[in-house]
Amino acid sequence: MANQVDAQIDMLRQEDRIKVEDLAKLQSRRVAGAQGRKVTGMQGGKVAGSQSDSETRLQDVIGKNTETDNSATPNSQPPPSNVQLPITQSPTSNVQPLQAVYLNPFYFAEVGVSQRAGRLLASPESRLGVFQEVAWDKAFDWVAGRTGGISLAERQREAVQMALTRKVAILTGGPGTGKTSTVKAILELLTSKGKSALLAAPTGRAAKRLTESTGREAKTIHRLLEVSPSEGFKFQRDQDNPLECDLLILDECSMIDLVLMNNVLKAVHPASHLLLVGDADQLPSVGAGNVLRDLIGSEVIPVTRLDVIFRQAADSSIITNAHRINQGQTPIYPKSKQDFYFFGKEEPEEAADMVVDIVDRRIPHKFGIPPAEIQVLTPMHRGSAGARTLNEKLQARLNPLRYGQPEYRGGSRLFRVSDRVLQLRNNYDKDVFNGDIGTITRIDLEEGEVVVEFEGRPVTYEFSDLDELTLAYAMSVHKSQGSEYPVVVLPMLTQHYMLLQRNLLYTAITRAKKMVVIVGTRKAVAMAVGNDKIAARWSALTDRLRNQLL
Repeated sequence: MANQVDAQIDMLRQEDRIKVEDLAKLQSRRVAGAQGRKVTGMQGGKVAGSQSDSETRLQDVIGKNTETDNSATPNSQPPPSNVQLPITQSPTSNVQPLQAVYLNPFYFAEVGVSQRAGRLLASPESRLGVFQEVAWDKAFDWVAGRTGGISLAERQREAVQMALTRKVAILTGGPGTGKTSTVKAILELLTSKGKSALLAAPTGRAAKRLTESTGREAKTIHRLLEVSPSEGFKFQRDQDNPLECDLLILDECSMIDLVLMNNVLKAVHPASHLLLVGDADQLPSVGAGNVLRDLIGSEVIPVTRLDVIFRQAADSSIITNAHRINQGQTPIYPKSKQDFYFFGKEEPEEAADMVVDIVDRRIPHKFGIPPAEIQVLTPMHRGSAGARTLNEKLQARLNPLRYGQPEYRGGSRLFRVSDRVLQLRNNYDKDVFNGDIGTITRIDLEEGEVVVEFEGRPVTYEFSDLDELTLAYAMSVHKSQGSEYPVVVLPMLTQHYMLLQRNLLYTAITRAKKMVVIVGTRKAVAMAVGNDKIAARWSALTDRLRNQLL
């Protein structure tokens, strides 16, 4: 097989070169939990694939060798051929060498993240040197006075110190463990010393939540890095034009994929500090890699894991059940509380009808919560209880065709005024991003336009652009990452068995603020709780970091 081949990969919508890299030098170390899969499956989040499995799949697309693109890491050398990637399941396992095939962007992103994170960790420059001499007990007493007497727990205090004294730090923990109050304490101390922070998250909804919880402006990562559609969607912030801040705080980091993290690290000034905040037990990013888990697993970046549920949070069945699920225990449905319910339905069609009735009638009538504040999440797109069918049923019930009201059908999708819709991919020209949710306010059949309002901002789509939108009464759990909803309704059926995983159920119920309603079978819930296997993403990031810094 040639050192590099040309292949058309639908996910990237561009021609990308594939590399076979020499990772023999890593054989003394491990790539935890890696399992081989074909290059054509990289759109499932894989960073690399097996060469032996890929060769037959790529026979029709192998082309001539092409010039190496070193744009991600200018000083990197082209990876040599005919060498091995060690794959093992545990530190004590025997290393079994295996060829590794990389798409070019993923190879340079993986190398770039490891090199840039390593350099930032090792950099002697610091814009927060003033915190090296702080009397921390007095500082925390001062913070308590500024935040209404809230006293930080010991782990939270450790996280604050780590963020302000180490160049790179990670703060992780489940719901109700105090991540937000820890970040607020960090921001208070920064302000007291005249230091600056920038806050960002992967999606618009996550950035909005961060703004609301901290009282400080937060942006999407793409806006923070100043993406330029007119220049081929290049980020204006990079190593030559770094971000101006003393501390960069990134939230919902489990959602950040390998390529985006590489671009973030390019834009961090060598003297700045970086704090990564997220819940490592949630679903990984839709894009390639499992970056937050890999960074934590490398054991070279300081990590604070918050694992104590605070008393106020412990009163929520949502939070206590989230932690039960994370520990491999099935949820409980206490009759004394009105925030976690289960409705048994064996058949998918009956479950789907029950979901619609719960959204349209039961919750609004009993609790006074309107359907607009209820989000249906489902493991699957297809099937009787999948997002597609549920959207059709919910639209028909919640927003039926009204006399004199225009509607437009584009392919299999029917849109009406007042429909809740989801943006499916980034559109930098319109300044809307994958995962943004809006409401259709106007359909103009003569002009061939649909107007969608996103957070109070109208955005116009031509009919030809409507493949970027889908109905959002129901959506996949993956699409809900970074968002919160007052109520989540979740169908859980054995029909979904291939996707019933612990981190999926955990992610779904932690999207809810007031109430969770599960519709389906206890067997399906138990299957999800019992399946804690996380699909390996074929990444050597953990080992690259270890080899650089240990």
